[in-house]
Amino acid sequence: MSSHDHTDIDDVTGTDTTGHSWDGIKELNNPLPRWWLWTFYITIVWGVGYTIAFPAWPLISSATSGMLGYSTRGEVAQDIARFEQANSAIMAQLASADLGTLDQTPELMRFATSAGAAVFRNNCSQCHGSGAAGAVGYPNLLDDDWLWGGDFENIAYTVRHGIRNEEDWDARYSMMTAFDEILSNGEIDAVVNHVLAISGQTYDATLAAAGSALFLDNCAACHGDAGTGDRNQGAPNLTDAIWLYGGDPETLEQTIRYARFGVMPPWSPRLSEAEIRAVTAYVHQLGGGE
Repeated sequence: MSSHDHTDIDDVTGTDTTGHSWDGIKELNNPLPRWWLWTFYITIVWGVGYTIAFPAWPLISSATSGMLGYSTRGEVAQDIARFEQANSAIMAQLASADLGTLDQTPELMRFATSAGAAVFRNNCSQCHGSGAAGAVGYPNLLDDDWLWGGDFENIAYTVRHGIRNEEDWDARYSMMTAFDEILSNGEIDAVVNHVLAISGQTYDATLAAAGSALFLDNCAACHGDAGTGDRNQGAPNLTDAIWLYGGDPETLEQTIRYARFGVMPPWSPRLSEAEIRAVTAYVHQLGGGE
């Protein structure tokens, strides 16, 4: 008996069925179009060829490199090298320029500012914020309140060597005394009120009067008799409304009792001299440069 004799024809469509049936529902034997099958076969061949030619299969610590040796990282590296080559002349000019007169060379200053913005976003924004407005413990670079000076030379020095780090012997360094075991609780409260008074905040007059003498004996050596700070020591001005850690009574008490010790890494090992000067120019022109 021929196979044709076993063919099951669907009564409604007149099409052969596969012989499969689910709850009386039969599956029609409708083959896929030839063009679709050939397209599918071509994609398989193309996929196999792609995995041979290009990086594709992950291994334990790397991946197959592919016969063509193509690499997206290599492509990016080539682009970077191309732009570095194109900017090499002006970068060399920036590296040797006099920082004190940099803003007097408009073309070089524009390039430095643009390049410095990229350096800042890649290396500095994690602490100082994408807009350089800072955060608690990280200075706002938009104002004119500088702990160590805000001219070109001082900004470059801070970027180059950092602050209170153990990596660079030329890092800016100062240390605030923790008064927890030096002053009593009442004396610390008195100093807090004195700082509130000189910074124009609400304070207790009796405590502030007692705190004035304590301030002169314990704090004036760094912050000055009037509390206006000393840039040579990185001692902040306590008479304005700009606070690195906060100027409310609770935060001031914490600062006086336990001190602060902010650290900034030196960037000279990671950035070129031209990049340091570029980010210096960028920070200087943000609004607070002197």
